[in-house]
Amino acid sequence: MSSLEATDLLPRCTFPVRGSVVDCAVSGGADSLALMVLAVEAGLEVTAVHVDHGLRPGSEREAAVVANAAHRFGAAFRSVTAAVAPGPNLEARARAVRLAALPTGVLTGHTADDQAETILLNLMRGAGLEGLSGMARGSNHPLLALRRHETAQLCASLGLDPVQDPSNVDPRFRRNRVRHELLPLLCEVAGRDVVPVLSRQAEVVAEVATLLDDLTADVDAADTAQLRALPDALCRVALRRWFREETASPYPPDAAAMRRLLRVARIEARAADVVGGWRVERTAGRLRLMRARDDGGQALGG
Repeated sequence: MSSLEATDLLPRCTFPVRGSVVDCAVSGGADSLALMVLAVEAGLEVTAVHVDHGLRPGSEREAAVVANAAHRFGAAFRSVTAAVAPGPNLEARARAVRLAALPTGVLTGHTADDQAETILLNLMRGAGLEGLSGMARGSNHPLLALRRHETAQLCASLGLDPVQDPSNVDPRFRRNRVRHELLPLLCEVAGRDVVPVLSRQAEVVAEVATLLDDLTADVDAADTAQLRALPDALCRVALRRWFREETASPYPPDAAAMRRLLRVARIEARAADVVGGWRVERTAGRLRLMRARDDGGQALGG
């Protein structure tokens, strides 16, 4: 493996301007260690934030890896403990706990490979344009133009020994099967590396999604009269944005959930269960979202 310097990769990164104060989510893996190193090289004032879920024996040693690397490269370090209770869907719950524990605006080390995986996962989930746009390029995801093998190569060049998370190869988690089975198969079938293809498609879809968002910016999505005046495509965009804003959901509703929302907006049904314990109801031409009854039946929306 040839040597790779941080300066070789920086031109393809999208960090904030030099001198900015930033938090970087650093698990100790190659991607996040590379994120921290590159952020420092970009002239940022960096704090490496490590979240310990306590899910594996010896997880405190991973924090030490991050702390040592931060000290070596001149970044501040902070460790946060955020335990995940036992139960189903561990991957999703650990992600939610981690996001809640990290500072607002934190930078993450997601790469083009992560972007491709996210797009495929969203496709299988039935997400709309927003989901197929993947993660937005910008300062919060500054490594989206880099590849996973490049972050590993940078760490090797610097003599860093990244943490190897065994959960990253556990086939119980759907993302791992996409990473280790689906993407290699797609590359084999296509006869080419499909990660750049998926990334480019995400950028094209994101441009369309932004345009549709602009066209519906002034729509009151709780007003069924306004919604009925729109084509279905624009109605879905307005409803999707309204649902995310009202529920503070990190993910857009899938296609099936959007169909249920659209039926209520089009007066084809008076109410419907949407997704994630949310229910939409129509009263006097206005939509409102209701929490599941075991959460008190709290209403949101107009």
